[in-house]
Amino acid sequence: MAADDEVSALAYTARRVRRHLRWARTEGIGRLIEEDRLNPVDRVGTALAKRRWRRRAGRTPGSAMPVYLVGLQRSGTNMLVRGLDAAAEVEVRNENDSALFHRFHLRPDPVLTAALHRSRHAYVLVKPLCESHRVDELLALPGLTPGRALWVYRDVDDRARSEVAKFGDANLRALRAIADGSIGRRWQGQRLDADTIELIRAHDPQLLDPHSGAALFWYVRNSLFFQLGLDRRADVLLCRYDSLVAEPAAQLRRLCAFLDFPYHPRLHAHIAPRASHGAAGDRRLPIDPRVRARCDELTDRLDRAAADARSETTKAVDSG
Repeated sequence: MAADDEVSALAYTARRVRRHLRWARTEGIGRLIEEDRLNPVDRVGTALAKRRWRRRAGRTPGSAMPVYLVGLQRSGTNMLVRGLDAAAEVEVRNENDSALFHRFHLRPDPVLTAALHRSRHAYVLVKPLCESHRVDELLALPGLTPGRALWVYRDVDDRARSEVAKFGDANLRALRAIADGSIGRRWQGQRLDADTIELIRAHDPQLLDPHSGAALFWYVRNSLFFQLGLDRRADVLLCRYDSLVAEPAAQLRRLCAFLDFPYHPRLHAHIAPRASHGAAGDRRLPIDPRVRARCDELTDRLDRAAADARSETTKAVDSG
């Protein structure tokens, strides 16, 4: 399995075109336009609002707070990006920003620090999903304003369904490469300890279907939240996507309190509140039972950690 940074520009572009065509057929062209922010009216309007803010209240270069949005692909991070991008104080550097990313991979740290030093915004939102395993290192980069990180996770079934619909068996192929040792330096295999690699091998990815593979990959990547000790850090907030769509106003207030950021309803104006259906029986995929047990265990642990974080944020808001 060749990594994206190992294939030619032509092959890489052709792969992305095929992926977008498949996504447009299964989800509709409107969904594609919304997810990739392809509407030029929205993009121009946002850019003009940020330009006006810089002229009126721009900060001294080098004072912006970096905010790293991490977790796992297809976990609803674009929904948060769109909301925070509505705030003029926030400069958004998404994965399609070629100055900071190459084929969705973060460029070397000096490129990131230089971009942060140049910003005249109050916050710079960076979404290095492929580098989620490095978020502790990114938060420790020297010479920057102390940053924050948002780790987003989503119901395993909904995430696996979305992953396979857009990327096919990519997660499963990555797991097979980790298991047989051919993953090399690719991001999917970074910072995995010996126990995790053995766990992957024990579940024999060669025998898994794509949805079970996507679920096991969900387990491996979201386990890093605890393995890296992020649950014990005051500068990292665990965000549950299903809570965000169920109660957007409450969740955005919580996020704003964490960032010390002024809340405004426009931050969630694009989210229509809806009940989470991830746990419903008719939405559960036929995931391999061993993988399902692991994912259910981690879901409980993540949900408890997210609930504890909500409680601490509420206390901080009340005391403030």
